[in-house]
Amino acid sequence: MVAAAGKALAQMVSPEFRRLLLKSIGLALILIVVVSIGFYQGLSWLVANGAAWGESHVQAVPQGLWHLLVWMLSIMAGLGIVTGAVFLMPTVTAFVGSFFVDEIADLVERAHYPAEMPGRPLPLWLALWEGLLTALLSLVVYFCALPFVLFAGLGFFILFLANAYLLGREYFDLAAMRFRPPAEAKALRRAQRGQVFLAGMLIALFVMIPVVNLATPLFATALMVHVHKRSSGKRIELIEARG
Repeated sequence: MVAAAGKALAQMVSPEFRRLLLKSIGLALILIVVVSIGFYQGLSWLVANGAAWGESHVQAVPQGLWHLLVWMLSIMAGLGIVTGAVFLMPTVTAFVGSFFVDEIADLVERAHYPAEMPGRPLPLWLALWEGLLTALLSLVVYFCALPFVLFAGLGFFILFLANAYLLGREYFDLAAMRFRPPAEAKALRRAQRGQVFLAGMLIALFVMIPVVNLATPLFATALMVHVHKRSSGKRIELIEARG
């Protein structure tokens, strides 16, 4: 696993990867801005309308206090969006990665496995579906874990383990489906769940590093190409041993 991560990191500085890196960073930044603005507007609407309802239905509280509450909650919403943008990176990168999986995987396969048959490009709708599904699940996990962030870091631990599982699953499936049908790729992932989860932990660690995490799709895809190749080799050896 360490060797696979080393190969992925080493190839990220190559000229071909730098071109993809700029494209993925650009798309990730656009998505982060759009998602953050959307959340801020939604929270602001809830704060304003909640205060308006309170003023009209809770007469015991002075009107000035309601305005003070709105002001405080608006500031908290703004700070929460800035902080949330960091924690939403797994959601964003999961979706971004689905756009570039074939380009990244092809570069890794040509550099490290030139004698082997190259993978087949994934249908765009399939890659986007896998990325969107993982992004939505990551978003659900984020909101479920958010209340626990204040309790001795429990929320951070929940987010880390969930991201390790979700990101490991997505990127392994995308790498494996270049060589096998979706059902077979998922079966191989379940058979190698330990290795996939360990690789997912490396991805989850990578995505926690500010600024660097913008390169998560490149690192994660490259890492999982190596993990899939290794898993495929083990599967062939097991079949031959049984035969």
